[in-house]
Amino acid sequence: HLQLVESGGGLVQPGGSLRLSCAASGRNSEYWAIGWFRQAPGKEREEVACLTSSDSSTNYTDSVKGRFTISRDSAKNTVYLQMNSLEPEDTAVYYCAAVKGVLIIYRLCAKYGINDYDFWGHGTQVTVSS
Repeated sequence: HLQLVESGGGLVQPGGSLRLSCAASGRNSEYWAIGWFRQAPGKEREEVACLTSSDSSTNYTDSVKGRFTISRDSAKNTVYLQMNSLEPEDTAVYYCAAVKGVLIIYRLCAKYGINDYDFWGHGTQVTVSS
């Protein structure tokens, strides 16, 4: 079983920065890939960034490339999402999720669909507003 707990959300002005954290714990806290997703009011949940466990390769959705960075501290079993140059359109609840129980293992996290992510955190609110 895997537990994911997000933290670091809050209110920030446009152009500002935030760093989200996702702490993984549990009897078996390993996973194949981990990702950050977000869901704005009235919109579908979308993947923002992902990281492949085997080689720490990453992938980003186009709207955050160059502004967001996903990284991992293996010693702390924690994944981060550094968000810079934040825009009002980034306002959403951000979720951390992990791929653990799939039958097909991909080398690249971008190959996994949202339904492959079988462990989710409860989310943290990010609001970008002046």
